[in-house]
Amino acid sequence: METSTLGGLDRIFFPRGIAIVGASNNPEKLSHNWVKGLVQAGFPGGVYPINPSEREVLGQRAHASMRDVAGPIDLAIVCVPRTLCLSVVDDCAAKGVFAAHFFTGGFSETGRPEDQALEDALVERARRAGVRVIGPNCMGVYNPEGKIPWGPSDLMDVPGEVGFVSQSGGHAVKMAEIGTTHGIRYSKMVSYGNGADLDGGDFIEYLGDDCRTGVIGAYLEGSRDGRRLASVLRKVSRVKPVVLWKGGRTNQGAETAASHTGSMMASADVWSGMLRQTGVVAVRDMEELADTLLLFQQVKQLNGKRLGVVCGLTDGGGGESVLSADACADHGVDVPRFSPGTREKLSSIYGEVGSVLRNPVDVSQGYGDVGKLRQALGLVCGEPQIDIIAVYENVETLTRFLPKGVMDEMNRLFIEFASGQSKPLVCVLPPGASDTAWLGARQLLLAGGIPVFTSMDRAARAIANVRSYSARARTS
Repeated sequence: METSTLGGLDRIFFPRGIAIVGASNNPEKLSHNWVKGLVQAGFPGGVYPINPSEREVLGQRAHASMRDVAGPIDLAIVCVPRTLCLSVVDDCAAKGVFAAHFFTGGFSETGRPEDQALEDALVERARRAGVRVIGPNCMGVYNPEGKIPWGPSDLMDVPGEVGFVSQSGGHAVKMAEIGTTHGIRYSKMVSYGNGADLDGGDFIEYLGDDCRTGVIGAYLEGSRDGRRLASVLRKVSRVKPVVLWKGGRTNQGAETAASHTGSMMASADVWSGMLRQTGVVAVRDMEELADTLLLFQQVKQLNGKRLGVVCGLTDGGGGESVLSADACADHGVDVPRFSPGTREKLSSIYGEVGSVLRNPVDVSQGYGDVGKLRQALGLVCGEPQIDIIAVYENVETLTRFLPKGVMDEMNRLFIEFASGQSKPLVCVLPPGASDTAWLGARQLLLAGGIPVFTSMDRAARAIANVRSYSARARTS
């Protein structure tokens, strides 16, 4: 796609009207759920079910064809058999539809020459008609600000500044779900499947120019134009972080990707070299992707990777300290010793016996004393060689040994502390048997703007990723 046309993608994410081609009153059909989701979300434009066999769907008047709709249609969601897709393109052209999202599969991803030929014919006809194609074989767009829920569902969250581009519909669904539970707030999301026309590079470039998007995540399996993708990644990563998870990085994975989205294979070395040269943050799995996006969302950048760790809020601080130090070392995150003056002051608060005061600091001798914890946090933050603070919070132990309400008091302290000083603070909450208490603690912290990770390993990995990008951005 030429750069000059990228602004037109606003009509995909903020369409004046959406047609659901193949919409049905059968609640077991995904086309029915697409209509339901848009209506329940309060989509402000026209919602037009298209089906000659229906009079209305969920209170929305049905039309036999898009040509019969009086209002404007910018986006068509196509849920009909592939044999009908060429005629749908003709209807889109006649109506002046900007883009057609083909949920329908059975094209190049099958590996059959005849299905590849059908996909080629679909794209060729659409290009002649001036209709852009999303897909085929994909879940399409999600825009909380524009009241477009995720796919054929009612999944909708408050808008944020994380953009996400995915070649896999399943991974996009999971990332949308993770967003609602882990505090990642999306500006826009798109699953583009086979990428026969609009592909990952197009959407990443669009999000790079989008003022509502501050950080971009992506899951890619391949590209039809590797040179252009590299150019886009290099350009966009200069202005905002791009966190990219490459699927099919092994030979076996690449072969599977070819049958999933019809992706063209390239060696792992080629992809690794390209990602390294373009300045993106490369991650290996969904956990690392989500953690890194969350940290970018909350802290934007890190001035360094020197971590001050506070462990043992009530018990077990020694083991937590060792675990934390190992995790940080594994990912190249520094855990510098505190100055003698800070260690002396910590000793006056907690005593020498049973305490580790060097960093990570074990505060278990405070037995849940929030006042002492406040003093310790102030000392750690005051260390000039510390760039970011991590608090290891074992919810299971806190709820078992401390009076009711003390854990919430601690978490409110962390929120207050983080909002009052410039150094970022994150919390590590390993899951335990008490799901209710753990979920409550995580929700309180996330609502207060504190990034939450389920292990120190995951926290350290995210910190290393954000710092790596921040360091490159400062020198570029």
